[in-house]
Amino acid sequence: MNIHQVLQLSGEAFAAYGKTSAAQRAIFLETIAAALETRREALTAITHEETNLPAARLNGELTRTTGQLKMFANLLREGSWVTAAIDTADAQRTPPKPDTRKMAVPLGPVVVFGASNFPYAFSTAGGDTASALAAGCTVVIRAHYAHPRTSALVFEAMQEAVKICGLPPYTIQHVTAPGNETGKELVTHPLTAAVGFTGSLSGGKALMQYAAERPIPVPVFAEMSSINPVLLLPGKLKENAAALASKMAASITLGMGQFCTNPGLMIGMAGAELDAFLEQLKTDIAQFSPQPMLHEGIRQHYETCATAIATKQQVRIVADQTAMIATISAQHFLDDPHFREEVFGPFSLLVQCNNKSEMQQVLNSVQGQLTATLMATDEDLLEHADLLESCVRIAGRVIINEVPTGVEVCASMVHGGPFPAASDPRFTSVGTSAIQRWVRPVCFQNFPDHLLPEALQNANPLRIWRTVNNEWTNT
Repeated sequence: MNIHQVLQLSGEAFAAYGKTSAAQRAIFLETIAAALETRREALTAITHEETNLPAARLNGELTRTTGQLKMFANLLREGSWVTAAIDTADAQRTPPKPDTRKMAVPLGPVVVFGASNFPYAFSTAGGDTASALAAGCTVVIRAHYAHPRTSALVFEAMQEAVKICGLPPYTIQHVTAPGNETGKELVTHPLTAAVGFTGSLSGGKALMQYAAERPIPVPVFAEMSSINPVLLLPGKLKENAAALASKMAASITLGMGQFCTNPGLMIGMAGAELDAFLEQLKTDIAQFSPQPMLHEGIRQHYETCATAIATKQQVRIVADQTAMIATISAQHFLDDPHFREEVFGPFSLLVQCNNKSEMQQVLNSVQGQLTATLMATDEDLLEHADLLESCVRIAGRVIINEVPTGVEVCASMVHGGPFPAASDPRFTSVGTSAIQRWVRPVCFQNFPDHLLPEALQNANPLRIWRTVNNEWTNT
């Protein structure tokens, strides 16, 4: 089946799937979760062979994946995500005020590109797919070449759920054809309504360009590049530099550094406390037991990028056996933009600043990020309020005294940020509000009540929270 046929079938399926009720879609998502659970043992065994990830990590990630499917099912049942708003007519006003009602409706067929570093949670049945299906969109999944058997087995579970729930057979489709041209065809097809992507900056920018050059452009929601700066403020270093170093070492090496929230940049004030931190970090890194990386392509790219950093004269290598820790002065960091590029893997660069002003300059030089972290005492936060403000400006998630690795799946999470962390800083790829990427608002004016969607009918049969004449109500 060629790409044109795939999208044609997705468009036909959307004509029916887009009209399903929230309750139907909630049951569907839960059925997918159940089908994945029945395949847990087979899945984790196959994925371990394909990715080198240990069983404990895979089981945890699979639980996260089924959990986020159930989370979106709960969101659908609660219902307020459609942001229903009603303004009733007022014939006595001059001019007369019409009856207008607004809610979110699904965009159409969505293309999702599976990610390599999270073969469950960000891949075939991951957050992009789950949120798009929840919104009422059909999905075409581009399987990631690094775990093809995993992707096929996950798709099998999803197809089983489609049949059990009596949904159109092409509600979800699975594309395994290799090559960049396949990706381009998926994005540029006229029936593609939106795109979800987690991966490299170059890959995300290519998809964004394809989408922008279409006769009718479509949104690409891409999560791409982030070095996740961590500010090591003086009071916190003085309080316990050794403990802080141990915490950072664990974060840098977690999963062989193959997390998009890996702390690739640390910024601190030069001095005895930072020297003690660096010495302890070196000791802790040396005790780390390396594991094989996800696949050969990632390993080669990591070694190329790490070597490019290591060979620069301005850099001093602190550790380079199991993970690479390098350090550089603030001025040299500011002089060379290559130091602000992501090195995907167990790597972190420590920038040593002479004063608070240099710390601010270094942070200001960094582009959009998924996360920004402050390791700080209360006094540090008071004395460095400008740094906190800059963190809010550049990052989707700002953290105090916790490492950035680890992304909680919940309503308040933001996994996104200004470019190049993500293609659109207004949205998140993790958490319940991820559903907002796949919908658009529609206003229904002067409709008879029986023709309105249930979410906008006078009796509110769904009992969802909505605004009626600017007041929140669920009656």
